[in-house]
Amino acid sequence: MDLPHPSIAGAPPPVTIRRPARPTMPLVFASPHSGQAYPPELLAEARLAPLALRRSEDSFVDELFATAPDLGAPLLAATFPRVWCDVNREAWELDPTMFDGPLPPWVNTTSPRVGAGLGTIARIVATGETVYRRRLTFAEAEARIRACWEPYHAALGELIAETKARFGVCLLIDCHSMPAHPAQSANPPDFVLGDAHGTACAPQATRLVEEVLLGLGYRVRRNDPYAGGYVTRHYGRPREGTHALQVEIARALYMDESRIEPAPGLPALARDLQALIERLAGTDWTFLRA
Repeated sequence: MDLPHPSIAGAPPPVTIRRPARPTMPLVFASPHSGQAYPPELLAEARLAPLALRRSEDSFVDELFATAPDLGAPLLAATFPRVWCDVNREAWELDPTMFDGPLPPWVNTTSPRVGAGLGTIARIVATGETVYRRRLTFAEAEARIRACWEPYHAALGELIAETKARFGVCLLIDCHSMPAHPAQSANPPDFVLGDAHGTACAPQATRLVEEVLLGLGYRVRRNDPYAGGYVTRHYGRPREGTHALQVEIARALYMDESRIEPAPGLPALARDLQALIERLAGTDWTFLRA
């Protein structure tokens, strides 16, 4: 059942939550970057064409994990695009060069992500092109964070709390996609599992996901080049019974990156991910309590 968060000012709801009819496993699936509801003001003021704006999007990832609720775990998805507001950042990671005046002193303006142009409000898209024609106001950034970032994390926190209340523990699967990298052309991974180098997730859980994917014939790598972003590191607190694992999927497996369209491989990949979720549904997760 789809349970959207209330929308404001006629905009689409910032998130959708699909809960299972009967939860059967202590897992939460989340897709923070697959949103495709591009605000008209972004399209009007961006220097880039709509297709170029979508380069940062984890297109169709929510579709790839769509069977999770049917198999017993909730699925959270953002509807807004990453280039509008990135929820895999701290709430206030802002690039001061993007704004028409000084930012409040409590804003994080010095993180490596801000320096790369990929803060909570992105200065560039994934291909390095500048997004905006003009400088933004802090009020604009604050409005996006209030309308997008805060509802997303409120929903995610609620799902984690519900899962822990029912099962005693929770494993968050944070679902992403990764573009092709020329430097990895010789033997690129199909999946990268990020557990913040073993600090955000029980090693046994990471190993289980890795073994299932290897058994399905995929090339899997850990923490290189993606060890996990804000979500993985913030929510992954194994000593408190909350584990987080970032899953990056190679876009070449299922989409045409130049057109941002589904490719013939998408249905087969979705079936394999369903097999992964089925395996997770049949797992005894008591080891997460350790």
